[in-house]
Amino acid sequence: MAAKNKLNLFDLSLIVVSLVIGMGIFRNPASVAATSGTQSIFFLLWVAGGLIALCGALTYAEIGQRLPAMGGYYKVFAQCYHPSVGFSVNSIILISNAASLAVVALIGADYVSDLLYGHPSGVLFNTGVAIAAVAIFFVVNLFGLKTSSRTQNLLIIIKVGLVVLLIASMFKGLVIEPHGYETGSPLYKLGEKNAFSLFVISLIPVCFAYGGYQQTINFGSEVKDHRTIPKGIIIGIIIVISLYLPHQRGLYAGDRI
Repeated sequence: MAAKNKLNLFDLSLIVVSLVIGMGIFRNPASVAATSGTQSIFFLLWVAGGLIALCGALTYAEIGQRLPAMGGYYKVFAQCYHPSVGFSVNSIILISNAASLAVVALIGADYVSDLLYGHPSGVLFNTGVAIAAVAIFFVVNLFGLKTSSRTQNLLIIIKVGLVVLLIASMFKGLVIEPHGYETGSPLYKLGEKNAFSLFVISLIPVCFAYGGYQQTINFGSEVKDHRTIPKGIIIGIIIVISLYLPHQRGLYAGDRI
């Protein structure tokens, strides 16, 4: 691939941000708030998740720097252990990513339904919207890396804009009546469970919300300068943390979750 078609630091940083920030972040905090028990534990969870993600980012940055290859996951496990281990890991990632894609697509369909009709729609509508979204992005990826990168850059700018919009709610004092929530979801209070249990239970979805940056090492051979891999991963995670922390404050101030 010609150097002009390869990814630069800006592209790589935005890829990291886009891999981490998905539509789930607009729903995930409500679940975390419901199981964390207190506001203090809620905010502590997002700080702890950010630190864990930063440690993970530093680890993957070192891996990406040492082994800048296409399909970094497979290469790492295949060379360090055995090709069969690399194949097994890649198979697990393929299945889990497909499941995650389906969940995200259905969440997006819920948002589209709420935008158009003001309430969640039926299974047929959600399934149709999810299939259409996956098909559109499949076609976009067929046009090549640069087109995919530019599309992803545009979409992440939109997502970041939405996060900033939510953060701005705490300055306006906007209160939104909760709606569209699922009845019967777990709801824990301090006293019913101890603080440590609430922290551990709620840390799981927080870690999922911060996950995804590790996929960046798969773009190793498509980066102009291999030295930008650790820089891109670290810059991307710092951007995510700087958005996530005030975002949770904005939700508390704006939505009263």
